[in-house]
Amino acid sequence: MKRWLSASGILFIAAIFAGTLSIFSQRGGGGGQRGDRPPAAGVGQPAPNQDVPTVNDVPLIPFESVPNFFKINPDMNFGETLSVAVNSKGNIVVVNHPGTATSGPLYGNATTQLWEFDSNGKFLREIGKGVYGLGYAHAVRFDKYDNLWVVDKGTNSIMKFNPAGYVLMNLGRRPEGYEGFEFRRARPADKIAVDALFDGPTDVAWDAQDNIYVSDGYVNSRIGKMSKNGDWIRSWGSYGTGPSQFRNPHNMQIDKQGNVYVADRGNGRIQVFDSDGNFKKFIWLNAAYDKKRHPTLGNPNPIPPNGTAPWSLCITANGPTQYLFAIDQEPGRLYKLTLDGKILGMLGESGRGPRQFNWPHGLACPSEDVVFVADMNNWRVQKLILNAKQSVSR
Repeated sequence: MKRWLSASGILFIAAIFAGTLSIFSQRGGGGGQRGDRPPAAGVGQPAPNQDVPTVNDVPLIPFESVPNFFKINPDMNFGETLSVAVNSKGNIVVVNHPGTATSGPLYGNATTQLWEFDSNGKFLREIGKGVYGLGYAHAVRFDKYDNLWVVDKGTNSIMKFNPAGYVLMNLGRRPEGYEGFEFRRARPADKIAVDALFDGPTDVAWDAQDNIYVSDGYVNSRIGKMSKNGDWIRSWGSYGTGPSQFRNPHNMQIDKQGNVYVADRGNGRIQVFDSDGNFKKFIWLNAAYDKKRHPTLGNPNPIPPNGTAPWSLCITANGPTQYLFAIDQEPGRLYKLTLDGKILGMLGESGRGPRQFNWPHGLACPSEDVVFVADMNNWRVQKLILNAKQSVSR
């Protein structure tokens, strides 16, 4: 009898242990795939920019970086600068992440300031103090009415401020911070997106009819389209490496014809769509570069791609011809392109000195000869003066 009870107890404990392992594996324990499902499309695959043809002898654009353009006092040091925007009056808004040296938590704390400067770099005001949707802003853009739009990837909110600084609209919803809630983002490959709710949104743009487009983003891998009143119209995109698939649609612009340009950063390319989300073409940042050059941050890529990853985009609005500007992290160059994707010229390199960039994260281009760069990890914004007429070959 004792032997039978002992054997039964062992079998019972073994069954519980096996069931626990089964549940643990279904929940993704151990860091592997969930259950026995195969990897999702795009997971662990090389980026499509790996072997695109390279373009040699791209002209270098002479440029200057205006020193000490922004007039701030020692109590207003820039932290990480994620974005910059210029309105019709020439006023400039910078997304500044100052962090905090006196309160916590050290990781995961809210950190956003919206600083406005006049056209000469004089500080005017801070916008949006205490606004509920501000936590970890990722991008700012001005629409044609000089309303300021702020995309916050931390709170999943897109906010519209009028020129006076009042909030007029909120898109998406910030997760509630009630006690005991643990916020954990899903893997992009597993995420099922929900209409009008964002997950790690990155940028905003508008077409001629004032429809709103949001690149969404770090998790949802799609572009969302809404009416000017914020009513949901449609979305397109999924996680992966094919056309109309994204691995972090990190930035976005729309030209006067309504074409949507998306900086598909994880796939190392720009994708172009019409206003209904139909795929049109790829654009590559495939100018030749020194692949042995050590990056400013991180280890060298053992298999550097021919095409580099776009981090930010800007399309000029003034003048008879629109131009596309794009910037990469490495080798840290700003490119001037036609809207068809031809690289007309380039400038800059990665680094910490003048005229260099360290994780450039945002662009504003009030004209084809003036570009502002949110030089994120150099804790500054650079105003660049370009003179394309004097461009020289390498």
